[in-house]
Amino acid sequence: MALRYAPANAKLSNLEKRLGVNVYSFDMLSGVTCPFANDCHSKVVIVDGKRTIVDGPNTLFRCFSASQEVAYTNVFLARQANTDAILPIAADSVLGAADALADALPADAGCVRIHVAGDFKLLNYFDAWLELAFRRPDVRFYAYTKSLPFWIKRRAILPDNFLLTASRGGKADHLIDEHGLREARVVFSEQEADDLGLEIDKDDSHAALPGPSFALLIHGVQPKGSEAGKAVRALRGVGSYSRQKATA
Repeated sequence: MALRYAPANAKLSNLEKRLGVNVYSFDMLSGVTCPFANDCHSKVVIVDGKRTIVDGPNTLFRCFSASQEVAYTNVFLARQANTDAILPIAADSVLGAADALADALPADAGCVRIHVAGDFKLLNYFDAWLELAFRRPDVRFYAYTKSLPFWIKRRAILPDNFLLTASRGGKADHLIDEHGLREARVVFSEQEADDLGLEIDKDDSHAALPGPSFALLIHGVQPKGSEAGKAVRALRGVGSYSRQKATA
């Protein structure tokens, strides 16, 4: 099955305006492809023919993209198709996976967010994206990731058009501090971001462009009664996907 890049969603549409290029994302199944996830570890499972979400044992806030996969069948199927197609290729061949990603890349792409949903499950898969970035210096590639061991292994050779942000809340967080990695922290309020001395990224421009660490406001469907759920309700109209609040 052919790989598919998704056109810009509401948040990335604001980034398109800022960068002046077409932005796409390449997505896989949430949780299933996130080997180092911890605080946000959630995934979709099929029970009696129906999709349901399962949170990990240490989940503090539910992965927003996993919630999308429960709510929208087409989203789930598209991410499942990408996952089923690319990971076996990557497991066998870095160059083969890079070829597949390159062949599917839209001709008008100027920027690619690697994973609105999912993460780098395999080192070979990470290397395939790295290879694609070397082949296409005209395209900006960026990703949030908790697969920090892969980043550290290849840190010395990352090209300028391959920009990573460590997503704090994973099983390898110690590498953020040990190596001084740029990071994104999920916060439950604007005040929390202020207290941490972090700007809030509301249009992905902090992630897509070089710069310091930053914060992301909690968003998505959260478990009823959870602190994350209370924070989302308090942030209605302020959240990071709000078109009105997105920075230009």
